[in-house]
Amino acid sequence: MESELYNKILIATDGSDNTEKAIRYGMELARIAGADVYAVYVLDSGAFASLPVDAAWENMYELLRTEGKEALKTIEDVGKGSGVPVECSVLDGHPAHEIVCYAQANDIDLIVIGTLGKTGLDRILLGSVATTIIHTSAIPVMVIHA
Repeated sequence: MESELYNKILIATDGSDNTEKAIRYGMELARIAGADVYAVYVLDSGAFASLPVDAAWENMYELLRTEGKEALKTIEDVGKGSGVPVECSVLDGHPAHEIVCYAQANDIDLIVIGTLGKTGLDRILLGSVATTIIHTSAIPVMVIHA
């Protein structure tokens, strides 16, 4: 059965264990609706904006990019097991902004996001990605609490 509401579902991940539940919910909804999944990992390059660009910065950047690809591979594997097509993208920039822009540019019908793995001081300094997406997206957002 295909849904008229959900043809394209975006699942955002930060690679933390806290997003596993959001991946399961998003993938199951996609399977039931007959939707395609667009998996997104955003490399928060703004967090490194004040650092000098040198070999250490480039190594850290590549390490984070690899982490993102591994997080997306997890979603891709779940999709294969569920028979759901998955398109993966690693983006650079502020996570909430990049997720909303990607969703708009790709005609996404639903954004699925977990309460991403930021806690403590990181959450206070960076704010909540999920909260920002909810407040800035014209596209429906499903937030899954870990």
